Amino acid sequence: MVAVTVGANLTGLCRAMVTQGLLSPEEGESLQNQSRSSGESFIAHLLRTRRFRADQVAAFASVNFGIPLFNLDALDPAVMPRGAVDPKLLAKHRVLPIAQRGNRLFVALSDPSNLKALDDIKFQTSLATDPIVVEDDKLGRWLESYGEATEESILKTIETEDLNLEFSDDEAQNAADTAAAADIDDAPVVKYLQKILLDAINSGASDIHFEPYEKNYRIRYRMDGMLYEVAQPPLAIKDKIASRIKVISKLDISEKRVPQDGRMKLVLSRNKAIDFRVSSLPTLYGEKIVMRILDSTSATMGIEKLGYEPDQLKLLVDAVQRPYGMVLVTGPTGSGKTVSLYSCLNILNKPGVNISTVEDPVEIQLAGINQVNVNDKAGLDFASAMKAFLRQDPDIIMVGEIRDHETGDIAIKAAQTGHMVLSTLHTNDAPATLSRLINMGIPSYNVAASVNLITAQRLGRRLCPSCRKPVEIPPEALLNAGFTEADLDGSWQAYTAVGCPTCKDTGYKGRVGIYQVMPVTEEINRLILKNGTTADIAEQARREGVLNLREAGLLKVKQGHTSLEEVLAVTNE
Repeated sequence: MVAVTVGANLTGLCRAMVTQGLLSPEEGESLQNQSRSSGESFIAHLLRTRRFRADQVAAFASVNFGIPLFNLDALDPAVMPRGAVDPKLLAKHRVLPIAQRGNRLFVALSDPSNLKALDDIKFQTSLATDPIVVEDDKLGRWLESYGEATEESILKTIETEDLNLEFSDDEAQNAADTAAAADIDDAPVVKYLQKILLDAINSGASDIHFEPYEKNYRIRYRMDGMLYEVAQPPLAIKDKIASRIKVISKLDISEKRVPQDGRMKLVLSRNKAIDFRVSSLPTLYGEKIVMRILDSTSATMGIEKLGYEPDQLKLLVDAVQRPYGMVLVTGPTGSGKTVSLYSCLNILNKPGVNISTVEDPVEIQLAGINQVNVNDKAGLDFASAMKAFLRQDPDIIMVGEIRDHETGDIAIKAAQTGHMVLSTLHTNDAPATLSRLINMGIPSYNVAASVNLITAQRLGRRLCPSCRKPVEIPPEALLNAGFTEADLDGSWQAYTAVGCPTCKDTGYKGRVGIYQVMPVTEEINRLILKNGTTADIAEQARREGVLNLREAGLLKVKQGHTSLEEVLAVTNE
């Protein structure tokens, strides 16, 4: 082919074909003008002239623009990110999303010079767009079937014969009546929502975020502590999804100005049901809904599987099996405190024991345990529930969280009067928990006489066993992280994250617990009575062999469970 001089008014693929001699300047200008006047794309008009076949145009475009060529006959519909792009935008620009990896969206188009299409998709999805050249006739057939599937079912759902939202008879009727009145009992929306919930469960997600924005609507899963975008359904259905969730969670769908909290249950089979805690929040562009997945099987898998070191586990089990006293679990939101407490309750849950819990809300339901939900509107708070428990002949009491002096005071007195009390606080580590109780106004002698043991915890991401690889870390970096000279003896191997299909290219799969387990010994009791500082208590605990959170995390690095980067991020000493 011989390059020729072209007119300045020729653009895109037409200009490239004239430049390379496939069309004369006159032919190119004529075809471009005709396509513009008819309102169809240049390629579509070119193919109608039968001058070139679709595969010839695609091959030329791929070579000339340096963009990969793909045969749509080999495309697997299951991997297509349906819902990622507004269908109207796809039809307007004649493009097709064919795959997504992380924050990159691969878009099929027959005219790679259509930069406006790529820019519009990038703006709408907030994803980096990579163009892929395909044959125009095959693209047209795919767009037609893709548009029909999207329009008819808002992203095709999988068959879920046993999937059903469980209500009592009255609640089911109320939900049906409310849905009918609000015009939200839309079968595609219901199926789509069920698919989102089921996919979240199968993916091991802990939370689902439904987030409305001005020009797009996205759904994200929190997996292993990190948020990942999984879908961008049409913006038009955001209100229907929010209303549907609120109906089945027994929330007021007419109230959109204030936050609301509720819960729902998804029945997967006769023997399997998953609870969801639901929170709605008014935002600028609609209601954001966050659903926490509450899987009770996590509390019954056995405390030995949570990641405690053998000596830590023995201290904890011995403490909770004492006839009275207090065991406290501390850590930030999402660090697994509730699972740890319920794993302890599972050990204690026997026919001869009376166990009562009060939580806000109850996250895990276990048979044989009397569980109470806090209801502030009705005057049922932690303190009033605790007072009621003490008149119910309890052996073990679990308080969801000690938030104030009154709740802490009642819990301490219960621990001193022959009851085992388990609870949580929000502090950075175990030594700081004792100071926090005293700062709440609880006398130091009561704290010293009641608290048996405190465990602080964090959750770090576990390295994917399929793709983790050994890594050499400079000795200086290891020492700065907290390792000792004795640890640098070459007897262990550090690993780093890589990424593979098993872990969805994150390098991590699952989570590992990092724990500081501190028994309240006689020496620590003396420090409490002398109003010792948090630093004094931490120093004494170290002398007694208690690992702090950073040291416990570094032990997980030596064992190959997680990476040094992850431990440095979650312990933040």
